[in-house]
Amino acid sequence: MKTRGFEVAKGFEDKGINLPIRKTKFSAGYDIEAAEDTLIPSMKNLETKVPTLVKTGLKAYMQDDEVLLLFNRSSNPKKKGLVMANSVGVIDKDYYGNPDNDGHFMFSFFNVKDEDILIKKGEAIGQAIFQKYLITDDDAADGVRVGGFGSTTK
Repeated sequence: MKTRGFEVAKGFEDKGINLPIRKTKFSAGYDIEAAEDTLIPSMKNLETKVPTLVKTGLKAYMQDDEVLLLFNRSSNPKKKGLVMANSVGVIDKDYYGNPDNDGHFMFSFFNVKDEDILIKKGEAIGQAIFQKYLITDDDAADGVRVGGFGSTTK
């Protein structure tokens, strides 16, 4: 039985995607790499201030009371000017294998530097941490996910 982990998402099987690893024995986060070269334009040059989604080519499975949290690399803001548009990404258990995108999760970045930034395939872009969560005594959630990114509001 699988407990928690990462798999390559559909459509990325032949793209040379590396499964995330922890670099040290006491690291909380699994290092996540970019699945392809991605240009992140400077916000200075954007007419519409929309974040750039950086593909990972990954999906994650976990237990019913767990969530996968996505965090920026600590060096990204200073070195590359990259900040996550949503501060922390939240990947729910039922996102895995959804019909829209198979559970493929991405990082959403703004570039606050004056120049565009190129993220290269295989470059570490963030970290992922599996975490237990609690629910309230009166919780009655019974909805079923019907899609991928942003589908919980549909």
